[in-house]
Amino acid sequence: MSLRTRVKFCGITRTPDAACAVGLGVDALGFVFTRRSRRFVEPAAAAAIRATLPPFVCAVALFMDDEPAWIAAVLDVFQADLIQFHGTEPAALCDGFARPYLKAIAMASVADVPAYLDAYPRASGFVLDAHAAGEAGGTGQRFDWMRACGLARPVVLAGGLTTGTVGEAIARTHPYAVDVSSGIETTPGIKDDAKMRAFAAAVRAADCR
Repeated sequence: MSLRTRVKFCGITRTPDAACAVGLGVDALGFVFTRRSRRFVEPAAAAAIRATLPPFVCAVALFMDDEPAWIAAVLDVFQADLIQFHGTEPAALCDGFARPYLKAIAMASVADVPAYLDAYPRASGFVLDAHAAGEAGGTGQRFDWMRACGLARPVVLAGGLTTGTVGEAIARTHPYAVDVSSGIETTPGIKDDAKMRAFAAAVRAADCR
């Protein structure tokens, strides 16, 4: 029996959006702490949302080329279960916070994905996103999903996923998880209940097929 596809909703900024996601059985919620992001949330506000989450829902703190002091300060306030490094952070930095982490891969810039995976041996998994190095994710762009196939480490598929595309993406790549942000929003950081429900249903339908 195959494992179900895990789901992460990223760019959470509001308690009602988190509550809706939890009600849909979403596995992980992402909170963006990179100040230049349109989905940035203050650590104290994120911590208040995080306090409402029930057990077994993973709270993910996302950073992108941020100063180590800022990362440490955020983690003092926000009790993250998992860190997501979305920039060009070297493995030594990612390994330095004594927490499990995901490393994002800028698929528009990285040609040799297996070699990139080998450079982060302690990563729990990898987020394959469509952005180029130095760019933020959450743009709604997509990459060639077939590049996600056959990788030896857990893969979280991101970039351009919507209710209309996620089923095809799962069927083609069988990722460990899918990660969506812009595909369930009305505006950056503001989630849409109907889009969240439809996305979760599309993932379940794909798993059933």
